[in-house]
Amino acid sequence: MLRDPDVIVIGSGPNGLVAASVLAGIGLKVLVLEANPKRPGGAVGTEEGTLPGFRHDVGAAFFPFGRPSPAFRHLRLEEEGVVWRNAELESCHPAKDGSVACISRDPDVTARHFGTAADGDAWRKLAAWHGKIESTLLDALLLPVPAIGPMVRIGFLNALKLIRIMTSSGRGFSSRLFESEAARRVLPGLALHVDVGPDDRFGAALGYMLGLTATTGGYPVPEGGAQSIANALVRIVERHGGRVELGRRVSKIVVRGGRASAVQLDDGDEIAAKEAILANTGAPSLLLDLLPPEAVPGRVLGKMRAFPRGWGTFKLDWALSGPVPWSSELARKSAVVHAGESLDDLSEFTRRVRSGNLPEQPYLVVGQQSLADPTRAPRNQHTLWCYSRVPPSIEGGWSAHRERFADCVDDRIEGLAPGFKKKILGRRIVAPPDLEKMDANLVGGDLGGGSNAWHRQLIWRPVFPYFRYRMPVERLYLCSSYAHPGAGVHGMCGFNAAHIAARDIG
Repeated sequence: MLRDPDVIVIGSGPNGLVAASVLAGIGLKVLVLEANPKRPGGAVGTEEGTLPGFRHDVGAAFFPFGRPSPAFRHLRLEEEGVVWRNAELESCHPAKDGSVACISRDPDVTARHFGTAADGDAWRKLAAWHGKIESTLLDALLLPVPAIGPMVRIGFLNALKLIRIMTSSGRGFSSRLFESEAARRVLPGLALHVDVGPDDRFGAALGYMLGLTATTGGYPVPEGGAQSIANALVRIVERHGGRVELGRRVSKIVVRGGRASAVQLDDGDEIAAKEAILANTGAPSLLLDLLPPEAVPGRVLGKMRAFPRGWGTFKLDWALSGPVPWSSELARKSAVVHAGESLDDLSEFTRRVRSGNLPEQPYLVVGQQSLADPTRAPRNQHTLWCYSRVPPSIEGGWSAHRERFADCVDDRIEGLAPGFKKKILGRRIVAPPDLEKMDANLVGGDLGGGSNAWHRQLIWRPVFPYFRYRMPVERLYLCSSYAHPGAGVHGMCGFNAAHIAARDIG
């Protein structure tokens, strides 16, 4: 055990491990404390959840920021053994009427399969423009607020174009750009990875980023499962003299003289931190539960008690006897398949979830990792990973609804892939309470560190004026996805917080 650390990191999700890697790399003694007794990584992990030999990612499964993230580039994950694999196509958006659009890293392939010929040309032009500015745009969006240098480098005309996109709703942007329903449903559908609906004000930005990053690095998966990312980060921490301890739940942060000085574990053990404490936790958990109330301003306590959560998540894993028999040939080659019939269908889905009801025709994100990475399943067999957005809690409780809704998801896929049900060897249901039990940060199955609505970003994340990782207590930093830039496995919340902390430590 590392008994005299300079820095303690609470939680070993990817942001916590990135922060620990950065700080250990500059010579600080870093101790990472993880509540899970079995593995590091939080929601980034891999388990045999259905049948032996079938390896399923427990949370995040596709990593559009895996290659371009400044944090991962800095830490050189590939040199630590992370091998990225891409499917032939990145994203496919079929409907029961036979219409389909897909995204490929090859712009010509996308243009041939994106609604009409005019829609394909519009996408090709958008992707070419995005490719020229992506690196600078990612710096502007991912580095600490305000990222003035990258914003200046984008240039005035590019900035105007971006502003027009980002001030649009998903429906508005897609309807201006494309003429076919197949093309129009793509970007708003991608925004439903979180709690942003097609008609939400300023909702186009997230769909745009997820769609256009698919044209550059794509939606790769790490060979062997998402756990390989967490394991690589642990190796970096330990190579620099740090330590990751499992089964060590922090119950309290000790504040002395207005400064975060130690943590207390649920077994009563107290460990002092000489320089700083970084929390890869939920913001409400940190400010309401871990800190003494007298250490936090009353206004902030009030904001945390009313903290706006994102939607819940209902996830399914399947062990399959063969690949999914999609009606669309393009879907059979795609890393991710998105099930949404039309813009109106996506809007109705959004309305039902926000009203607290289960959707009758759920929007689905379906992951086919074993197409790109055959190590996930026994020979000639496959895994399948899927989630839909749902209310965090429902009348009667999830135990009364989980099987029925899982059957509804099976039926939804069967409608797009006749014969799918005959391929099922095993199924695992992960409802919102199961996700929270797996990782305390995923409250009510919220994958995104709280709501991702526009007014929960930038200087409002997690609460003004604490948007630059420093918390109300000196030498305490928030490094989870509840901080800027939020959801997505890019490690930048931890990367940015670590650099701020290092600057303060001096």
